[in-house]
Amino acid sequence: MTRNKTSLLTAAAFAGLFAAPTFATSDVYTIDPDHTSVIASWSHFGFSNPTATFHDVEGTIDFDYEMPENSSISVTLPVNTVDTYVEKLTNEFLGKDYFNVDMYPMATFESTRVIGKDNNNYEVYGNLTIHGVTKNVMFNAKLNKKGTHPMTKNETIGFDAHTEIQRSDFGLDKYVPNVSDSVDIRITTEAQVMDE
Repeated sequence: MTRNKTSLLTAAAFAGLFAAPTFATSDVYTIDPDHTSVIASWSHFGFSNPTATFHDVEGTIDFDYEMPENSSISVTLPVNTVDTYVEKLTNEFLGKDYFNVDMYPMATFESTRVIGKDNNNYEVYGNLTIHGVTKNVMFNAKLNKKGTHPMTKNETIGFDAHTEIQRSDFGLDKYVPNVSDSVDIRITTEAQVMDE
């Protein structure tokens, strides 16, 4: 083989290293508390379905779009931000009969497994801690959008998620069953890859 042919083959192989297909890796997204809502609802004697909201949620979503099983979620929610829109009830929720925020100021969720379904739907399993009690729960989550945020220019994802818990599992059983044990939790969130 001539020197020229050898040089051409070497150059081609070298170029091929850079042309090789790349595999997607996960990105770590920081939850935007200003665009994240946590809403809980329950049945009140069967007559109505009141709601309470929680604010200032913090956390990260390590999201691998191509391989969802590599994804993970970590969330912290300050329980003292609860707002039932009824002052008396909000104060009751903050007290010892319910969340006892002086002793248990935070609720947390740490994922243990993420399963990708169809149409950008996911099952997110993990440990939910409320009132000092940890239980395994599963959120049904849907990816609303993944792309560049038009204002911040950061890579952004948005999810809606839903689960149902039994509040008595967490030691929050006052007025059960007249006020339902079952509590519906809905979350909508945006999270961005932040500049270093």
